[in-house]
This record gives sequence, C-alpha cells and structure tokens, in this order.
Amino acid sequence: MAFKKLKIITAGVLVLMSVHVSAQDLLAKQAPIDRKLKAVDSVALVRQIKAEQSAYPAYDLYPSWENEYVHGYADVAIPDTFRINLVNFCMPTDHTQITDVFGYRPRRRRMHYGLDVKVYIGDTIRAAFSGKVRIVKYERRGYGRYIVIRHENGLETVYGHLSKQLVSENQFVEAGEAIGLGGNTGRSTGSHLHFETRFLGQAINPALLFDFEKQDIVADTYLFRKGYNRYDRKSRYSNSRQMASSENGDVRYYKVRKGDSLSKIAHSVGISIAQLCKLNHISKGKTLRPGQVLRCS
Repeated sequence: MAFKKLKIITAGVLVLMSVHVSAQDLLAKQAPIDRKLKAVDSVALVRQIKAEQSAYPAYDLYPSWENEYVHGYADVAIPDTFRINLVNFCMPTDHTQITDVFGYRPRRRRMHYGLDVKVYIGDTIRAAFSGKVRIVKYERRGYGRYIVIRHENGLETVYGHLSKQLVSENQFVEAGEAIGLGGNTGRSTGSHLHFETRFLGQAINPALLFDFEKQDIVADTYLFRKGYNRYDRKSRYSNSRQMASSENGDVRYYKVRKGDSLSKIAHSVGISIAQLCKLNHISKGKTLRPGQVLRCS
C-alpha cells in the first residue's frame, strides 16, 4: 500500500514537473513574440506622431489651423522666449540681391514685415523648411499671389507677389520643394519675392535667420524673445558672423565658424576674452563648435 502511494506521489511530481517545463518552454517561445509586438507598437507610435505632426505642424504651439488669415493670432499666448531650430533648411531662392529690408517705411507710413529679394518672373521659389501649406490665396492690393506655410520648428513663412502657386492648401511640403514661381502680382513695382518669417503671428526680421548673400542660415538656432525680433543686422548682408544689434544698439552676436577661438572672436568684436566668457557663461577652456552663437555685448 505504501509503495502504491509513493508511486502515485512520484507520478504527480513528474506531471507537475512536465507542466513547469512546458510553461517555461511556452514563456521562452513567447518572449521573442512580446519583443516583436513591442517593436511593432513603437513603430506604430512613431508613425502616429509623424502623422499628427504632418497634419498639424507645431500643434503644441498653435491653438488652431485655419486657411483664412495670415496673421490671425490675436488671442494666442506668446512665450517670453522660444528657441527655433533652423537646420534642415533651404534658401527660398538662389538670388542674393535684397531690394528692400525689414522695418518702418516713413514715406509710406507703414511697416514692411519682410525682405524683398530680387527674382524674375518664372523663377522657382522653394519651401524654406518642411511643413504644411496653410494659405494659398490672391490679394490684389497686398501680397498678390501668395503662400503661407507652417513649419515643424514653429515658424510660418510667407511668400508674396508670385506669378504662379504650385501647391494647394493643406498640402505637406518638404524643405526645398518648389512651391511657386517668382512674379510681380499685388502691390508690387517690379518682380521680386516678398519673404516673411513669423512665430505665432509675431514678425521676425528674416535677416536674423537667413543670409541671402551667403545662401546660408545665420545660425543653427534662433532664440525668439518677445519684443526683440525686429532689429536690423549690422553691415546689412556683408558679414554673417556679426549677427545683430538690438534697437538701442547694445546687443551683438557672433556665429562661430571652423577655426575660430575665443581669443580670435574677442579680438574680432573688440572685447576681452574674460568679457566674452562672462556674457556666455562659459570658461576659457570651452570648446567651440561651428554654428554656435555667442553673445558679444
């Protein structure tokens, strides 16, 4: 009888052991499946995020998406500062001649909120950054045929006086994609591109972001500061290193280039190395990288 009980217990243990081994095998087989499912979930999440971004670029900044008004952000909250990424850009035109600058026009008693770049009728105009076309319209007494694009970095760019628009509203475009042709439509006295850069409806002097003479961006990023985006760059377009001065003339910036050192920059802008380090909260042994922007006053 005791032997029979022992036999039954032994059989039960073997059954349990076999179940445990089978469960382990099942878990071992399931683990790669779980990893694959997680990978699939991650890919799906990335796709969903990209889809949302392409549907509403900078959706975390802008309260709405509409196709009516260029500057329709009267009630939006403007941050005190916001850093705008300018990499992955394309110059909107290959032409370099600036025919009118950003600023107040005394004779016409109105502001000019962009740069006018000399182009000829039929010249290709390209998207400055990737984004979604918000407006494609015609304005007889203003922009003429124009396009507004909202970009993923938070900027909106305006392209005015076109002879032809090559994109449609709500269309996603890549940086460098042809969006229109140069023209002389609207309030214009000669063929040119009127180019604006705006952040939440606030006009930014495009010369602080783009150097048309060098066909390059002024720096890799631009720090938007509420109320400080309209000052003129010194030397107009002759020196992309010395970026800007404020309206009262006391703020200057310098874009670091390959081979620059703190001593070389300090000598170039006329201040001491100690002052340069203090202004930028860096040490004298700081390694500089091309594209970095230093404050010089």
